Amino acid sequence: MKKMNGQTKSVSFKTLGCRLNQYETDALVTRFHHAGYRVVDYGEKADVTIINTCTVTNQSDQKSRNTINHASTVNPDSIIVVAGCMVNNHKELLEKQENITYVVDNEHKNKIFSLVDSHFKGGITHPDQLPGDVFGFETVEKSLHTRTAIKIQDGCDNFCTFCIIPKVRGRAVSRPVIDILENIKRVTANGFKEIVITGVNIGRYHYENINFERLLEKILNIPGDFRVRISSIEPDGFGQDLYKLFAHHKLAPHLHLCLQSGSDKILMQMRRMYTVGSFMNIIENFRKHYPDFNFTTDIITGFPGETEDDFNKTVKIAEEAAFSHIHTFRYSVRNGTRAARMTDHVPEKLKARRSEMIRQISQTNKFNYYRSMLGKKQRVLIENPDYNGFSRGYGEHYIPVLIKSSTSGKNSFADTELKELSDNKLLQIKAIPV
Repeated sequence: MKKMNGQTKSVSFKTLGCRLNQYETDALVTRFHHAGYRVVDYGEKADVTIINTCTVTNQSDQKSRNTINHASTVNPDSIIVVAGCMVNNHKELLEKQENITYVVDNEHKNKIFSLVDSHFKGGITHPDQLPGDVFGFETVEKSLHTRTAIKIQDGCDNFCTFCIIPKVRGRAVSRPVIDILENIKRVTANGFKEIVITGVNIGRYHYENINFERLLEKILNIPGDFRVRISSIEPDGFGQDLYKLFAHHKLAPHLHLCLQSGSDKILMQMRRMYTVGSFMNIIENFRKHYPDFNFTTDIITGFPGETEDDFNKTVKIAEEAAFSHIHTFRYSVRNGTRAARMTDHVPEKLKARRSEMIRQISQTNKFNYYRSMLGKKQRVLIENPDYNGFSRGYGEHYIPVLIKSSTSGKNSFADTELKELSDNKLLQIKAIPV
């Protein structure tokens, strides 16, 4: 065990933002665990606190700042490592903060353990002096989550006018196929039952002659009792035959397909590479073959120039597409993006009103979709086997399920029949084992 002054060293982690950040944090958790550190919950006393930040919106920046200040208050003597996208966006500003020990950008995030270990051995190294590798992370074994993510690519070449991600994550780069397949074999051997395919723009994966669909085929052919879930994907980033792969029993029938707006005018101003019509064609094609297929999405309200007519078109699509969940953002100005220089910015109160309308539609959609699934079967991955007298987990359609009297333990599958909606705000479905 790693010791300092006769005591085992402890480390805590806080992750903000996307699944890609979650994957990278889990890989760091594994690295510190292997080295003998004691991993403790964030907020507990720890010798090292690692904060993996997000900068996608102004609200994300503020959450990251609040977390940094909280961590340094709770653990004033801790080594505070701030990493991730906010670093790439505000590196010089963060390096001036006295309550931060190390500031590590995305390119060097995989070297955080080496940085901390060198610190405790008396060597003070600047993160930029260490060789970086956006794919150079440990195979996840010790995780903060039941499922684990597999990173297949990083960066983005789309350059949407509102988005800062190409600046903070860089240009698109794909991970070698053999590395991905070996990574999946190792994590399933470590006991993980669900893997989530993640990256910044995964549908644009292309390594040598292998595109996203062909990569997915290879993943699904790996032996073992596990399922595969696709994380957020762009509507323009995959081929017409992707839907066929969902006939495979390992591939979870759920996609988080990013809409952003239901107005073609706004999509063009956002520099999105699809139309409302092509987006709806995807939805209709999938549901023609898989009627219960679950779509979730992102919608931005109040993009510069969004009129009431533009917003009403978004409302119409949000209802017609019947997304079971809509992650709603109010447009946030990001310096360095083209949208920041646009005119006709929408007042904050109007953004907030429109966001609330979308959230209400999302809640109605969720209720209707969950109700339509009653009486049907779900294979649930148990995440919490002792949740107020129930076992709690997610079905293959990404539905939260409560199972009465389940004998299945954490990180195991349970076959269930969905019976009734729970009456709490989380809107879960109660089920019985079958």
